[in-house]
Amino acid sequence: MDEAIDAERAEVGEAALALKSYAKTQYPIVLCHGMAGFKAMFGVVDYFGGVASTLRSGGAEVYATAVPQFDSTEARGEALLAQVEDIAARTGSGKVNLIGHSHGGLDVRYVAAVRPDLVASVTTIGAPHQGAELASYLQENLRDGGLAQGALSFLANSLGSVLSLLTGRSTPQDSIAAVRSLSAEGMREFNALYPAGLPDGRCGEGPAEENGVRFFSWSGTGIVTSLLDPTDLSLGLISKLYSESNDGMVGRCSSHLGEVVRDDYGMNHLDEVNQLFGFINISGPNPKSVFRAHASRLKNVGL
Repeated sequence: MDEAIDAERAEVGEAALALKSYAKTQYPIVLCHGMAGFKAMFGVVDYFGGVASTLRSGGAEVYATAVPQFDSTEARGEALLAQVEDIAARTGSGKVNLIGHSHGGLDVRYVAAVRPDLVASVTTIGAPHQGAELASYLQENLRDGGLAQGALSFLANSLGSVLSLLTGRSTPQDSIAAVRSLSAEGMREFNALYPAGLPDGRCGEGPAEENGVRFFSWSGTGIVTSLLDPTDLSLGLISKLYSESNDGMVGRCSSHLGEVVRDDYGMNHLDEVNQLFGFINISGPNPKSVFRAHASRLKNVGL
């Protein structure tokens, strides 16, 4: 065995050998998408654009999950929990490292709260732990049962159903429940039930560990980061609703949970997971590099 290792070192060199295991965490990494997200579309388009393959090239065991595109955090969390139970049992790992983007960051908090025995760490990326102003605006201005609310519900639920079918699944959608979950009011209720990792103050850091689970978070404050990305203009308009610097969807301080890796990356909400098609800030950090560094961080603390 030692001879084989020595032969590999001689062939590829110490530095290259280290790179082959830089992301080899003790527990599998599970990627969890946000609202209107998906595991893979047409089996080709990846929500976490190229992140899984990048981490696998560094030795990590990586799984992507799929939950309803539009629904309450609890409903999405229950769908995620079933997959986490399966991954933990199938791999024999017992636990997993959960990484959730946007609404997915709330889903992973739910799973960690109800089954902490299955979770080694929770990492949230651009997740609205104190609520998202866009969701609060919609919650406050769309009257229950009104025409505008009905139209929004129909369009969003239809979009969710189409995305679900394009990814080979068919799941019920509830966009009104999703909006309420992400509003400031909805998050106050959620946080009262599942407070692990939350900071005492809005812009502070939360406990790094609770109930045997490590907590991390990061986010960006870039908005228009690429002239080639058609979604940047929409994010720029949405950002005007926010009173603090934000990534176009989630406020900087609202994204804080546990150990804050960084809250001002030069990335917008979609750049954070290398969307769309890699049209990101060419002068900012590469999202895949940020994920690589985090996998190495998890590895170094024994996760």
